[in-house]
Amino acid sequence: MIMPAKTEVARHLRYYRAWERLTLAHPADRAIRMRFEDSAYTLCVLMGECQARTAADAAEQYLRHGTVRPARPGPVNAPL
Repeated sequence: MIMPAKTEVARHLRYYRAWERLTLAHPADRAIRMRFEDSAYTLCVLMGECQARTAADAAEQYLRHGTVRPARPGPVNAPL
């Protein structure tokens, strides 16, 4: 898997964490919620994960150690 630049991962992880804090502080604000969801989606795409929390964990590991855990195993003979 080709990994993004660490500077990009760090930037998007900061955005995700900032919007997460704002969402928790203002749960009824739809605009904040939408920005949080956008930042979560971007982080998921960057890290190749399906869930935002997993993507954030993978981003932190990547920034800390320069590696990510292996992709989740899938079916060997999956149809294309």
